[in-house]
Amino acid sequence: MTEPEILSAPLVLEFPFSRTTGPVIGAFLTGLREKTVVGMRGADGRVICPAVEYDPETGAPLTELVELSDTGTVTSWTWVSQPRQGQPFARPFAFALVQIDGADTAMAHAVDVADATEMSTGMRVRARWAVEREGLITDIECFEPELAR
Repeated sequence: MTEPEILSAPLVLEFPFSRTTGPVIGAFLTGLREKTVVGMRGADGRVICPAVEYDPETGAPLTELVELSDTGTVTSWTWVSQPRQGQPFARPFAFALVQIDGADTAMAHAVDVADATEMSTGMRVRARWAVEREGLITDIECFEPELAR
């Protein structure tokens, strides 16, 4: 019995387009560069932050930009005892969901505390802005306990 012939064809995987951030994500990132946090108001009045183009519940386009505070409340958190390369800190820190004041949703970000005993759900935090900002989520270097200032 002869072996069946194995057929093959070259495959080039490419994405021959570029994507812009658009008016909503662009406004969010521009705001960060200017040390301002913005969200989007949904038809039901909820404010979603970070800003998104479409309501996550209804799929309706969102168009009303809302300026928010740079303070918020930790709604959930986890301790990173052994950070990996590329994480916000090379030492232990917390990742948290932070509900920015004026928003109805939370954003994930790092919280800079010395150890896990300094973290709690419900704690108040404030953004620590990067010295040099570029219009990226890392323009918020991290959050820190509000009393730290």
